[in-house]
Amino acid sequence: MDLLEKLGAYARSGACSMHMPGHKGAGPGTELPWALDITEIDGFDNLHDARGVLREAMDRAAGLWGSDRAFFLVGGSTCGILAGIAAAVNPGSTVLLPRGCHKSVYNALELLDLVPVYLPVPADKAAGAAGSLPPETVAAALADHPEARLVIVTSPTYEGVVSDVAAIVDLAHAAGVPVLVDEAHGAHLGFSPAFPTGAVAAGADVVIQSLHKTLPSLTQTALAHWRRGLVDGEALARYLTVFQTSSPSYLLMGSMDRCVGLLAARGREIFAAYEKNLAVFDRAILPLRKLRVLCHGGDALADHPAFYAFDPGKLVISTRGTSMTGPTLMDTLRRDYGIELEMALGGYALAMTSICDTPETLGRLSAALLEIDRGLEAAPRPDSPAACPIPPRRTGPRKARALPGGPAPLGDAVGRVAGEMVWAYPPGVPLLVPGEEVTEALARSLEEMSRRGVALHGERGRPPETVWVLEQ
Repeated sequence: MDLLEKLGAYARSGACSMHMPGHKGAGPGTELPWALDITEIDGFDNLHDARGVLREAMDRAAGLWGSDRAFFLVGGSTCGILAGIAAAVNPGSTVLLPRGCHKSVYNALELLDLVPVYLPVPADKAAGAAGSLPPETVAAALADHPEARLVIVTSPTYEGVVSDVAAIVDLAHAAGVPVLVDEAHGAHLGFSPAFPTGAVAAGADVVIQSLHKTLPSLTQTALAHWRRGLVDGEALARYLTVFQTSSPSYLLMGSMDRCVGLLAARGREIFAAYEKNLAVFDRAILPLRKLRVLCHGGDALADHPAFYAFDPGKLVISTRGTSMTGPTLMDTLRRDYGIELEMALGGYALAMTSICDTPETLGRLSAALLEIDRGLEAAPRPDSPAACPIPPRRTGPRKARALPGGPAPLGDAVGRVAGEMVWAYPPGVPLLVPGEEVTEALARSLEEMSRRGVALHGERGRPPETVWVLEQ
C-alpha cells in the first residue's frame, strides 16, 4: 500500500494515541480538503512579507501568548531555533547552554562556528531524566564567561521538566545577554493555573513553540515569539526567510490560525476539562505499586528535588525497581493494549497527552498500567547508566566536518575524534558532537543504551556498532 493508504489504515485501526501531534486525530474543523492547498495568490498575503491576512493571523497569536511579535513556522521548531540563534549572535560567539538541547541547536552551533559552554543539569533519581537548569548555574557561567552572547534554555524538556525561566532571564538580562527558550514542548503552558508559566510570560527574548506537539495543529506547525529588547526582530524575520521554505503550506498556516482561534474563544473551558481528565487519571493510578508516573498519582513534585516545576500533560512512567525496561513497557502497551506511546528510554516511557485527550483514552491507559503493574515482579534491574561526562572538545564541529575520516567499530573509535553527530531519537539530543573525543565512558553508555532498546542514530555510521571518526 502507498503512504496515504497506510495512514488511512492506521487511522481506522483504533490505536490509542499517546504521542504527538496534539490534535490526536480529532482537531477542530472539518477534514482539510485538497482545494485549500494554495500558493500566494491575490488576497492571501506572503508569509515572508506579511501585511494582510497572514500578518493579522500572526498578530492574533502574539496577542494570545503576550509577545511583541509572532512568526508562523512551517518547518517545525527546528527552523525557528536556527533563525533565533542566528539573529541573536555573531559568528564565533560564545553561548551558554545545557548539554541536553535538541540537535537543531547543535546544527546552529556548527553553522555559525559558535563556542559552547555547557551548563550542568542535575538528574532525577526516580527515572534518570534530566532535571531543571538551576539559575545559580547560569549566574556562575555568566560571571565566568563575560564574553557570552546568548543563553539557550530547553523548557520544558521532552519529559516535561520546566526550569525557572523568569529567574534565568533576570540574571541574563542583568548581564546584557538575551535568552532563547526552546519551548517546543510547551506551547500549552500558561493557559491554566494547573500548568507552569510559559517562557513568553517569563520574559524570554525569543521563544520557539511547536503547536503541533501539544495543541490541535498540523504536524510541522510552530511559532517563533519575539520580545522587544536584546534581539533584533528584523534580523529574526530575515533569518526565517533563510531557514524555512519560500513556499509555505496554507493548510499548515490555516491550522495554526484555527488553533489560536480555538484557544482564544474556548481556552478556559477546554483546559478546565483537560485538568479534570488528568485528575481522574491521577486517582485511577493510585493503586500502582511497582510502576511510577512522575508527579502523578501517588507521586508528587516534592519527590523530585531536581525539578523546579513539571508539566502535568506529560506522563513519564518509570520502570525502575521492576523487571521491565522503558522500551519493553512501550512494546507491551503497543502489542497487548493498542496504546502507542511517544518514546522510551532505559528506565522510563513517555505518554504525551493534550487537550484533545478524552476520559476514555486516559482511562484506557490507566487500566493498562494497573494490569501490567499487577503482573510485574519486584526484581530490580540495575539502574540506567549515569549520564556520561561530556566528551572533550578537540575541535569545532565545522572544522571536523571538513576533515577526512571513516567508520570505525566503537571499540576502535575510543580515543579518536568524532566526525559525526550521534543522538538518541526521540528525544533528538546529541550524545556526541563532531569534533569531540570518543571516550571509554561514552562507548560503554552507547552500548548499554542500545542493549536496553534505545534507538541510536548517526549521520554516517551505525551507532553503536560503528562511529564515523577523523583520520589520525
